[in-house]
Amino acid sequence: MKKVELKDVSTYNAPGHFGMVAMRLQGKDETGISKFWMGMSHFLPGGGADWAYEENSPQEKVYFVLEGEITVQSKDGEIVLRKGDSLFIGPNEGRSMKNKTNQVATTLVIITYA
Repeated sequence: MKKVELKDVSTYNAPGHFGMVAMRLQGKDETGISKFWMGMSHFLPGGGADWAYEENSPQEKVYFVLEGEITVQSKDGEIVLRKGDSLFIGPNEGRSMKNKTNQVATTLVIITYA
């Protein structure tokens, strides 16, 4: 068992993201988790993530909105996630994200290791 306090978490630069701050809360380096990692992302108004398609990528992803609203674009259309909503993104699925509001959007992100 290992407790992680938010005051001890560092930020990191997430490739392909803009106008956001990312923090890794749990993972191999942080707590020894071997199957997934968990982070928290704060998207400023207008912030988001460019289109990412991870071909041959077996990772599964879950986004859970803690505060605000984030719009996710998939090949099938747009999905708006609000506080309390979550989204599963399967292996090899592409997506982009954007905070189209004037409030900060905070998401919990869980991603499996490859």
